[in-house]
Amino acid sequence: MPVEDWVERQIRTAQERGELDNLPGAGKPLPNRPGGTMEWVAQKLREENHDTSVLLPPSLALPKEVAALPERLQKVRTEREVRRIVADLNDRIAAVHRGPQVGPPLRIGPVDVDEVVHRWRG
Repeated sequence: MPVEDWVERQIRTAQERGELDNLPGAGKPLPNRPGGTMEWVAQKLREENHDTSVLLPPSLALPKEVAALPERLQKVRTEREVRRIVADLNDRIAAVHRGPQVGPPLRIGPVDVDEVVHRWRG
């Protein structure tokens, strides 16, 4: 089943059950905020404690994630988990390099797992 059909069916079923009745803000326009729609989306993500880097193209989001890696790993307790996090990051970096160009070019390569583990131990 195509995704669009599945989504439409889910919406229709929810409407029939009344799950979409009386939602907060129903029938009201979205707030008009300075900066346009994307600023409103970014503010909503911040209010709900989501990472606003999801709005960036991967070539800008991944370098930020690499820079924040040491801070993120401070909370990790096992080397296995550190290696899993770095492997996931490297997989996403490789996928961006393999895929079609979206936004500016990605100018970073994979992260050295052993170097990260060494710094994490310190």
